Amino acid sequence: MMQLGFHTDAFNSAYWNFEQCLQWAQRNGLGFIECGTIDGVSWIHGLGYQPHIALWEDPLLLRRKMDRYGIQFSQLDAAFPLSTPEGATLGVEYILHTIRYAKLAGCPRVDTTDDRFKPAAMTDAEALAHMRTIYRQVVKVAEAYDITINIEPHGYYTTKPEFMAEMLEFVDSPNLRLNMDTGNTFIAGQDPVPFLERFIGKVSHVHIKDVSESLAAAARGELTGIAVSQCAIGEGVNAANIRACIAMLQQAGFDGVLSLECEGQGGPMIERSLAWVRDAVGAVEQAVAVKEN
Repeated sequence: MMQLGFHTDAFNSAYWNFEQCLQWAQRNGLGFIECGTIDGVSWIHGLGYQPHIALWEDPLLLRRKMDRYGIQFSQLDAAFPLSTPEGATLGVEYILHTIRYAKLAGCPRVDTTDDRFKPAAMTDAEALAHMRTIYRQVVKVAEAYDITINIEPHGYYTTKPEFMAEMLEFVDSPNLRLNMDTGNTFIAGQDPVPFLERFIGKVSHVHIKDVSESLAAAARGELTGIAVSQCAIGEGVNAANIRACIAMLQQAGFDGVLSLECEGQGGPMIERSLAWVRDAVGAVEQAVAVKEN
């Protein structure tokens, strides 16, 4: 059975802290949460205006706090743009720190991606070779910690199926998987449904994002990713694709987390999104039950 969660990016604009996100999850009956990681500290985080976690916080104490709320991590987001030259230095260390933190915090997955733009000083072959070296290094450590490294479609290479296929084969390991994103694939000009179908056997986590009609008209095929849905999920032009993706995941036996990425602002848009996704998942499960009977 698919589980539901959300990314704390939803409350960036509300200036919530991480514990407020835990409280929102508990109030709304969600058992999973995903957040970004900060490798260090910042004033905005320290003052309680940022809904992500600092890797300098104690992971075991954080895990105890989350246990009190009945919430688990579905994924930690370490999405430094690895196709950039800095991916081999800053990006690798960032991901390795997040892997170690994830293990202690009880989180099974770490999310990664590339940059929106093709690197100016590299050919495609060079950029892929650059990222191959990075993924071989971090997946080796992830295997030791029993953590899954996910690749998310969010940039120049990862939103193109032919490149994503090559990237998912960088390492022959069950610890290298896909974080499907319905919104990023759509805004990049792809059809999320065949994109998911091609990689359905590699999916370990899913971002559910819709796209407003105005944003799609202005930027589809120009952007490679968006942080969150700027309309309620189910009220945009990507809604039918999301329903089809949920049905495909159900048919494939996916029992992981669908993580909502929707502008929260403290409500009510994200609440409408959660209700719509719950209805979509329920409809798929009911259709399967009827078919089996």
